[in-house]
Amino acid sequence: MPSTDCAAPTLARRLLPALLLLLTVFGPISMDLYLPALPALTSELGAVTSVAQLTVTACLIGLAAGQLIAGPLTDRLGRRRILLVGIVAYVVTSALCAVSPSIELLIAARLVQGLAGGVGIVIATAAGRDVFSGRALIRFYGRLTVVGGFAAIVGPLLGGLLSTITDWRGLFAFLAVIGALLLVVALLGFGETLPVEQRTAGGFAETLRSYRTLLTDRVFLGAVLNQGFLYAALFAYLAGSTFVLQDIYGLSPQWYAAAFGLNSAGHMVAGSLAGRAAERWSILGTLALGVGVTGVGALGLLAAGLTAMPLWVVILALFLLSSGVALSAAPATTLALAEYPHMAGTASSLLGMVRFGFGGVAAPLVGVAGAFSIMPLGIVTVVCVVLSAAAALLLAPRRFDRARSTSAAPSEPARV
Repeated sequence: MPSTDCAAPTLARRLLPALLLLLTVFGPISMDLYLPALPALTSELGAVTSVAQLTVTACLIGLAAGQLIAGPLTDRLGRRRILLVGIVAYVVTSALCAVSPSIELLIAARLVQGLAGGVGIVIATAAGRDVFSGRALIRFYGRLTVVGGFAAIVGPLLGGLLSTITDWRGLFAFLAVIGALLLVVALLGFGETLPVEQRTAGGFAETLRSYRTLLTDRVFLGAVLNQGFLYAALFAYLAGSTFVLQDIYGLSPQWYAAAFGLNSAGHMVAGSLAGRAAERWSILGTLALGVGVTGVGALGLLAAGLTAMPLWVVILALFLLSSGVALSAAPATTLALAEYPHMAGTASSLLGMVRFGFGGVAAPLVGVAGAFSIMPLGIVTVVCVVLSAAAALLLAPRRFDRARSTSAAPSEPARV
């Protein structure tokens, strides 16, 4: 692995890979920890289901916008200083969420919390591109998915456990503590990964030129749109599963957390397998497999909306949906970023913005029929999977030659 910074202390260089993986917990922890308490939050603040789900949407939109802002900034100013500012803002806004007196203020605080949290996500992806290449880059993006899945397991399980001793406000206070711990680790372990001579210049005009370059690349655009629609299905699941499993099937917050943890375990295992499959078998084949598995899960949810299904069928459908998205993440991220080491921050910001932005649009749609219908969740996820498959068609084989040359080790080309 290349040196992250000639001036960085030895400790920082040793801790950097692990820290980059830890930064990916921003999104899952922010989203998942309080999900078991979402029905209680809805009741306490006197909100309807669709409005309470806007707390999920606001965080998703913030995560998307935060990445869009932070990515180009890190390409110009370096990764470290932007990261530290983002973590401090995350701690402050998590505390504000804990003391919000109304649903409206909570939604606003969640938006800002998402903005701050997006910084960690985009830097984890971009800094990984700074220090890894070839097969190591594919493996790293697979590990990012694994850690995200692990955080998704820990989040609801902790939320379910903590909800037995505290309310939803205490859960947001816990997020503030998590952010403070990450700040300490970042101060000790994050050395600058982008040398001054490799940073971009030119300000806003240069950023617009970078966006134009990326958005006219069919491989980049196809990979990003594919991920946007798949993550829309995933976040629809995140927003809707708590009401489906608790309000329709009567699970307690603790049993909901256990079911959610099982599905997240599938996400974690699938992410690990995806990195290996993309490296040893086929980048495109692994991506197509992920879309297919997600589609089977979405069809299962739609079937449960059309006719009454036992609980195990719904949990299996959610398991397949989550696992399929994880299978797609490493190959799609590799295809999107492999060609752009000089603008990794900008490229990862667009990828992250689309993932979370599409998710923010899809999440509230699952609550339009109230808390006692699975049908909207089934419809939304099926439509998203169909659109993700259509986006993957942009990944024309003739364009893979460039991806092969940058995403594989020189002596052993990757198969796409």
